[in-house]
Formats: sequence, C-alpha cells, structure tokens
Amino acid sequence: MAEKKTLRQEFTKGLIAENPVLRLVLGTCPTLATSTSMVNAIGMGISVTIVLLCSNIVISLLRKVIPSKVRIPAYIVVIASFVTIVQLLIKAFIPALDEALGVFLPLIVVNCILLGRAEAFAGKNSVIASAADGLGMGIGFTAAVFCMATIREFFGNGTLFTGADSLLGLFGITSFTGIEIFSRLPESLNIEPILIFILAPGGFFTFGLLMAVANRLAEKKGKKKADLRGCESCPMAAACALKGGCETEIKEEVAAQ
Repeated sequence: MAEKKTLRQEFTKGLIAENPVLRLVLGTCPTLATSTSMVNAIGMGISVTIVLLCSNIVISLLRKVIPSKVRIPAYIVVIASFVTIVQLLIKAFIPALDEALGVFLPLIVVNCILLGRAEAFAGKNSVIASAADGLGMGIGFTAAVFCMATIREFFGNGTLFTGADSLLGLFGITSFTGIEIFSRLPESLNIEPILIFILAPGGFFTFGLLMAVANRLAEKKGKKKADLRGCESCPMAAACALKGGCETEIKEEVAAQ
C-alpha cells in the first residue's frame, strides 16, 4: 500500500520531483510554443495554474457523483468551462496577451497535464489534497516554462521581459516595457542575439538542457530518472481504449505493410 503523502508533499512534488514538464514530460507543445517570451510564459503559466487548481477542486467535489463510464467527458467539460472563463477574462483585461498566446490559450482544454491530474489524482482524492496537487503542478509548470523563456529570450533576442507593460498595465504601470541587454553593451564587444534560440531547434535544446538539470536535482533527493516507456508513462493509460496496446497495434500495422 502506497504511503499517504502530507499536503506539503502533495504541493511540493510538482516543483521538481514530479515536475509535469521536466520530469513527466507533459504539456510540451504549449511549453515550446509560448516560451519564446518571458511575459508569454508567465501568462500561460498563470492561466494553466488557475484552470488546474479550479478544475481539480470541482472534479474532486464531484468524484463520487460522476459515473465511471463518463468520467473523462465530464472532466473535459469541467476543464473547458474554466478555460473559457480564463480566456474571456484575458480577452477583456489583457488583449495583448490573448493575441500573443493565440490558439494555445483555448488549447489548454486538451493539455494532458490537466486531464492527467484529473484522472490520476483529483478523481480519487479529497478536495484539499487535490487543490494542493493542482497548485503545485501549476506552479511547477509555470516555473519550467518561465526558465525556458528566460534562456530563450535572453540569448535569442538579447532582452528580458519584453512587452511587460501588457501585464503590468493591470496595475497602472505602463512605462516598463522590458530590458534591453545586448543593445546596452559596448559596440566593441560586437555581441549579437543567437536567433536559433527563439526558433524550434533552440526550444528543444533548452528543453533538453533543463530536463537534464531537473533529473540531476531529483536524483540528489533520491528520485529516479524520468522513465518514459510508451503507454506505461501516460497518466491516461488506465482509461485508454487501447489499454496499453497502442504500441503493439502500431507494430502490427507496420508488419502488415
């Protein structure tokens, strides 16, 4: 029988030991797409955290009411409802961020982090524990995306917090638009931004680098490396219609060809 974790452990596990991006390798699409700018990363991270926290709480409250056969559609409806609320609020108050995030904001609905936590945790645990899990995973996601964005924006654009006025405008601060790093250096240094960092290859390179760091930190705390073995690592494996047989089915299709 698995040892029951405290609320503190449920919260902190998502920061490093079970970081959804760097350890569980979930939500990689929005991570790579929105990590070209620190402001975009913060916006996406906060949005995911709010939806994750709220959906975990509601799903945990309804876990004994939702029939097992329709739990996945029910989870999606709950998640989609909160995503719609967050998107409408961002459209109303931070339109620049809504435009920058584009389609990746509504696509939070199908982010595997949210559905994975709903199925693996919120649907089986108490409201308080689910809230701690959702908040911890959300902060872990935000931290991972923010670290990636910091590296990519600094080396790729030579700036930090470009477009910060779109967020700070909520507090009446519109004068701070970011920090120019490379342009302030002496011309004799002749340092130019490394544009590949804001392109896809730079995203994958930074992602791999941070994954290595996260694995190293987790190893020091006695955690094993993230072991991704197809369906076995998927949080939806138990509910999948193929029930772990997708790899076998693919092999059979290849053999038939």
